[in-house]
Amino acid sequence: MKIDHVHFYVEDAKIWRDWFVHHLGFQSVADRSSSFHTCTEVVKSGAVCFFLSSPLLPTSPVAEFLRKYPPGVADVAFAVEDVEAAIAQAQKHGATILQPIQEREVGRAFLKCGKIAAWGGLTHTLIERSLVICPSSSVNNTNDNTFTAIDHIVLNVAVGELDRAVAWYEKILDFQPQQAFKIKTNRSALHSQVMVSRNGSVQLPINEPASRNSQIQEFLDVNRGPGIQHIALRTTNLVSAIAKFRASGLPLLSVPQTYYSQLKQRSGLTLSPLELEAIAQQEILVDWQEYTPVGTQQTAPLLLQIFTQPIFEQPTFFFEFIERRFQAQGFGEGNFRALFEAIESEQIKRGTLQ
Repeated sequence: MKIDHVHFYVEDAKIWRDWFVHHLGFQSVADRSSSFHTCTEVVKSGAVCFFLSSPLLPTSPVAEFLRKYPPGVADVAFAVEDVEAAIAQAQKHGATILQPIQEREVGRAFLKCGKIAAWGGLTHTLIERSLVICPSSSVNNTNDNTFTAIDHIVLNVAVGELDRAVAWYEKILDFQPQQAFKIKTNRSALHSQVMVSRNGSVQLPINEPASRNSQIQEFLDVNRGPGIQHIALRTTNLVSAIAKFRASGLPLLSVPQTYYSQLKQRSGLTLSPLELEAIAQQEILVDWQEYTPVGTQQTAPLLLQIFTQPIFEQPTFFFEFIERRFQAQGFGEGNFRALFEAIESEQIKRGTLQ
């Protein structure tokens, strides 16, 4: 299993196509998914593919979605080896089948796909492709900040629903639980469980609020239910990529410079002073495992992460950009806490956290 594409439902697909092209260096890809009631644009960067749909008529499924929820992720599509087996397993364990398996040709690809309901307005399309992974054309993907993959996708659920959501992804899609986090500050808290597909290609952290004023609760209130809070895009040179994104005017969460003074006090920091200065200039978070096994010459795995402001009008969905060095796996608790505190600062500015 791997992520095939992510489908956003928005008010104007062409405006958001241009946003991805201008701010993140995506390229617009010709696609034939539009219909008389829905306009669909496709943007691509490396292996990352996003569908952007907006309604042309009130009868569009996108219009129906936007009457219930603000703009955001409506569907996360997974490529599977055997869609009939995947749908059968989902049905066996009680998933709602929204679209039975259909077969069609898209460009050079022959595909079979079905769709199941997930949490809130979120759905999962399960796709078995015979050739290409994503609609493509003669697109040049050689720019040096091309995203190499969707690193992970984060789902927020209501208080008390975390265990149910974990069990759902275990039974329906055969995900396995990995890291668990309980993040608490003086102001708010959350619980998180990372779910990973059996082959390790898909990482899905699931969050629930652990306090009434949690940023997760704010998301649930504004989103009017569970949904995708953010998508992390992986790159091989985060400092260079962020410099370009800032130059394009992309708003990012700020990090106080005291954060980098504290980093220097931690043991095991392998970054050179020059590199740390460049990272601090771009306000990128850094995390690593402080202790490597005795007797090994291995460099400690290192995580570099940064987060955008919410991209839509309301404080719901945002992007994360991540670079994993020296086979870094999973999620660093230090960065998780730093993100939580940075979002708390934004909540305070909005007046939703005292």
